[in-house]
Amino acid sequence: MPYVNTLELVTAARGRGYAVPAINIVDPLTIKAVVEAADAVGSPVILQTSVKTVKSAGPGVLHFAAKDAAEKASVGVSLHLDHCPDREVITLAIRHGWSSVLFDASDRDLEQARRETAEVVAEAHAAGVTVESEIENIVGVEDGVGSDEARHAYTVEQLVEVALETGTDLMAPQLGTAHGMYTAQPVLLPQRVREIAALCDLPVVLHGGTGLSNAEFDEFIDAGVTKINISTALKRAYMKSALDYLKECEQTNKWEPVKLFDPMIAASKQLFIGFADIFHSTGKDVQQ
Repeated sequence: MPYVNTLELVTAARGRGYAVPAINIVDPLTIKAVVEAADAVGSPVILQTSVKTVKSAGPGVLHFAAKDAAEKASVGVSLHLDHCPDREVITLAIRHGWSSVLFDASDRDLEQARRETAEVVAEAHAAGVTVESEIENIVGVEDGVGSDEARHAYTVEQLVEVALETGTDLMAPQLGTAHGMYTAQPVLLPQRVREIAALCDLPVVLHGGTGLSNAEFDEFIDAGVTKINISTALKRAYMKSALDYLKECEQTNKWEPVKLFDPMIAASKQLFIGFADIFHSTGKDVQQ
């Protein structure tokens, strides 16, 4: 299936009782694994890249790997730049053909966030790229971006006003979740999703999904969330599978680098299949 726009995937999910899994990949290996898993279970998938991943692997390599994987699959696949406050990296992703970008303006005051979000939207839309916006920060640090303190918080009315004024395509509000692993039970805010839906029809994104229960995910999906981000869970599965294999190599004194990829691919696939089931996206390919 052709590489698609992120907005197409999340719009198709609205009102159908599922959310599209948005998985933070870390290299071409995880791109291939996640797309193959999505294809196997008939789920659309959003491949997300952090700023660190873009700088590490290179935008050309990541975009090629995503398009190549998409062309071999029968499900919708998009490539999304996650949590990026850096305008230069936003431009880089747009120029290299990302499907969508998240402009993270949560470290700016409201007026600066409003102005810069509008500028990013104009730049992205001119290239056919979708924009997700975040102007109130979701607590936690992810790949060096973010804060453990809530710096900016706004009313639902303010969030919707800014989103509509700037031409934002997807919204990432604070919903009580946090990036990373939870150390205490979060106070979740699914009612904010319903309040936003009452004021506009923009897709709402849930960040900080790793660690929530199936029932909590269901509550957010029932409220109207159509994109759910998973990052920490993939990192842990990827690296723990590598660690287990390397320990085995140390014990046997047999070192075969290519075989290291097998457990990492298997772990990434298993993780995606699990979340597709939890998010009810299995069998919900956008073409169906």
